[in-house]
Amino acid sequence: MEKKHRVLVAEDQHLLRSGLCNMVASLHDYTISGEAKDGLEVCRLATALMPDLILMDLSMPGRSGIEAIAVIKRNTPQIRIIVLTIHCSDQYVNESLAAGADGYVIKDASFDELVSEMRLVMQGKRNGAFDGNRHRSHSLDLLPDLPHHTQIWNTLTGRERTVLRLVAEGRTNRQVGEHLRLSPKTIEKHRSNLMRKLGVTNVTGLVRLAVDMGVLALPDTADPLNRLP
Repeated sequence: MEKKHRVLVAEDQHLLRSGLCNMVASLHDYTISGEAKDGLEVCRLATALMPDLILMDLSMPGRSGIEAIAVIKRNTPQIRIIVLTIHCSDQYVNESLAAGADGYVIKDASFDELVSEMRLVMQGKRNGAFDGNRHRSHSLDLLPDLPHHTQIWNTLTGRERTVLRLVAEGRTNRQVGEHLRLSPKTIEKHRSNLMRKLGVTNVTGLVRLAVDMGVLALPDTADPLNRLP
């Protein structure tokens, strides 16, 4: 018998959640393992149920979808997560991917398009985001090399990790400085060090690398067993 992928659906609107669960349950290779109505509940159920896949709304009470993705990916990185949302801006896509999302589908997409994304993600691929016109607004490569990214992460200082996370959120030097209560000049120095360590030559490359690494989902502290010499 073919193994069914267990799916946890996180959506705060009951009718949408119920309808999505019924549609997913109708697929021969998927089964619903649980439902969550807010960001706190999906984090709890992810640990308790250990689903194979989570369909994650971004706008939920208690804890946002992006925050929930980061928490779940830090604790259980093997769980695949597809964002299912009304938001189609680059900012939301980038923040979701930086948090560790494996796929991104706009709610205007058809169910067949969602199923296609689910199957690609369960094959270990990140294939992009559907926009409201049924076109892919982003083209993504295969899932990042997580062990390699962990090694890169371990070469950074605690302050550099914080700065890189804020950069991944699209914040300017001034905004990062205000958040950390440091001068823009100090932030510029940290950013220059990051570009040198990570082998990129401009801020665009730094942001793209941070997103590809899923920096919001990486642990706050380095693992000494994985530290590079």
